[in-house]
Amino acid sequence: ILRDRVYQLSPRRAITVTADANVGDVLQLLVKHNVGCVVVTRGDEVAGIFTERDALLRLNIEFETLLDRPISEFMTPNPATLEITDKVAYALQKMDVGGYRHIPVLTDGRLTGVISLRDVLRYISDQFLAQTVA
Repeated sequence: ILRDRVYQLSPRRAITVTADANVGDVLQLLVKHNVGCVVVTRGDEVAGIFTERDALLRLNIEFETLLDRPISEFMTPNPATLEITDKVAYALQKMDVGGYRHIPVLTDGRLTGVISLRDVLRYISDQFLAQTVA
């Protein structure tokens, strides 16, 4: 993982919404696409991220009264990002230190995907198994 790059994790396509998307629509997207986060954009820029953890901690049991509110009120603004060429070890360190489960991935500063902690752990596990079998 010290040499391998984020692109080797095969980042998934990011599900994106604009900052004025309402909470109800965003929650439906999470369920429809079976993902743990959506990336909030303003134009071509990453403005924020809204995760299942945000839904639990920020919406909580009041979510029904908040369905028409803009997601910008509940997203994590200016999230940490990774470049597609960053090392996997750096991604893991960034996730650990920041307590992140999801990080948007950029290519030359433009959003190209998202990785999760599960993606990193699966990759490490696959690499470990490949080395022990060889």
